[in-house]
Amino acid sequence: MDRKNKPSAIPVSPFAPQPIVDLSDNVLTARLPSGDSVTVYLYGATVTSWKTANGTEQLFLSTAAALDGSKPIRGGIPLVFPVFGPPPQNHATSNLPQHGFARNNLWEFLGKSSSESLGSKADDSVKLDFGLSPANLDEATRKKWPYEFGLVYSVTLGKGKLGIQLHVQNKGDKSFDFQALFHTYLAVKDISKTAVSGLKSSPYVDKVRSAQTFTEDSSSLSFSGETDRVYTPPTDSKAEKPLVTLVVTEGGKESFVVTRDALPDVTVWNGWADKIKAMGDFEPKDGWKRYLCIEPGAVSSWTKLEAGDAWEGGAAYESKL
Repeated sequence: MDRKNKPSAIPVSPFAPQPIVDLSDNVLTARLPSGDSVTVYLYGATVTSWKTANGTEQLFLSTAAALDGSKPIRGGIPLVFPVFGPPPQNHATSNLPQHGFARNNLWEFLGKSSSESLGSKADDSVKLDFGLSPANLDEATRKKWPYEFGLVYSVTLGKGKLGIQLHVQNKGDKSFDFQALFHTYLAVKDISKTAVSGLKSSPYVDKVRSAQTFTEDSSSLSFSGETDRVYTPPTDSKAEKPLVTLVVTEGGKESFVVTRDALPDVTVWNGWADKIKAMGDFEPKDGWKRYLCIEPGAVSSWTKLEAGDAWEGGAAYESKL
């Protein structure tokens, strides 16, 4: 029976479920309503975990990784800046540790933004921004690399995707040279059944073979021993910021799609059994079977940044698992 003064219906909330972001003890976690999640340590702004909606971990993290700030974190996505590998002699970075200082200093959390602000569904993604400047460094490190700089590192968690982007600004009155790289440890089930496509015809420096330069002749790179190569895939010179895609397969099935944005190089690394045994912070010792580093970066040469200028490069990982 109809009622003349029927109460109006309770309005449906216009607010969709929001990403949850928590910062505690210098560890930040973010989770989407879909279940996708990411964990970032402010020490090094190091991503240590990336899980998709089904709870599957996409990154490899050593069980012996130091998570107390005593040394760089072994696994996840360590951030390399301003030098890749051991610093060269007679260079502005010569006195810095291997891979620079970004991965072993405490960053600031600058804030978050969700896709709601972009006019789409609020649970689509969340972007986390982290900052590093000379103010975050100790006096000894500032003396070793005495430049005025600003870094903003953005980690964007999406459904089945993880985006990472580094913005470098020269805030001083003199130019500086730098290298940058995302040292990403992807989790795989069996490295011997893993392959990477998208590198054919790419020149590469093979560090296992005395840093000689070769050209990749295979359409699918597979792994049967220690691999440590820096590839510089050819790009479309007409594109302002060329996107270069690599596909990781496991047992013939796609597991990851990796896209590089304005980063000319990609390092492919697996230390294999003997090298891993010598690493005190790498456990379990058979863990070499379960990771593959696909490391987008700008490391085959130096990027020169003039006073007041800025540079930006990024990468995106999509899980197909």
